[in-house]
Amino acid sequence: MIKLKYIILYVEDVQKSMNFYKNTFNFEIKFITPENDYGELISGETTLSFASLQLAGSNIKRGFLKSKADDKPFGIELGFVTDDVESLVEKSIANGASLYEEITVKPWGQTTAYIKDIDNYLVEICTEIQ
Repeated sequence: MIKLKYIILYVEDVQKSMNFYKNTFNFEIKFITPENDYGELISGETTLSFASLQLAGSNIKRGFLKSKADDKPFGIELGFVTDDVESLVEKSIANGASLYEEITVKPWGQTTAYIKDIDNYLVEICTEIQ
């Protein structure tokens, strides 16, 4: 059996990034290293994790692209399902995110919106697909 266990975002400030997700999506902090260079949130079956750019660089010796506020976000997204997209988008913006795509209703009835989190990662906030 194989399952998706965790997703790790490489960020400048692990604690600040974790607090954004904790305060916006109500995820609890599961673990953070004493060095504040790696941490995990309780976010359901798949753990949302954060690693400092320095720690990531020590593991990924060939390098990687860093998420930068002036650039478009990477072609990947985190998706969070809610019954109230508008309120969660407003809460995320109040916590430092920026709106990237306005709230819209898809032809199949799903409501979606896209924000950029405080580290420029793309986040979809949406209702369940019925």
